[in-house]
Amino acid sequence: QGQLVESGGGSVQAGGSLRLSCAFTARTWFCMAWFRQAPGKEREWVASIDRADKTTYSESVKGRFTISKEDNKDTLYLQMDSLKPEDTASYYCADGWVCTTSTGIGRWGQGTQVTVSS
Repeated sequence: QGQLVESGGGSVQAGGSLRLSCAFTARTWFCMAWFRQAPGKEREWVASIDRADKTTYSESVKGRFTISKEDNKDTLYLQMDSLKPEDTASYYCADGWVCTTSTGIGRWGQGTQVTVSS
């Protein structure tokens, strides 16, 4: 099994930046991803990265967020710039077989809160 542990969440003003990290305690699957979930909303895919470092992003974060990984440290990152209040959510890292939809995810982290004030 292993675990995924997120860190780096916090509160920032609109236009600010945060960098989220996710530490993997076991071998990852075919791809890794970040999802987010706001109160009263379903969990939403944000970004993903595959074994070849190919990245994909949701339209809502494209150009503002950057997903990356350090394979030798088993760590996944999400650099979040130009943050908006609508980015406020709990952010979850994940890995699985297909990473652009929750149905392909095998493991989830426990989440880290990001709050963006206007």
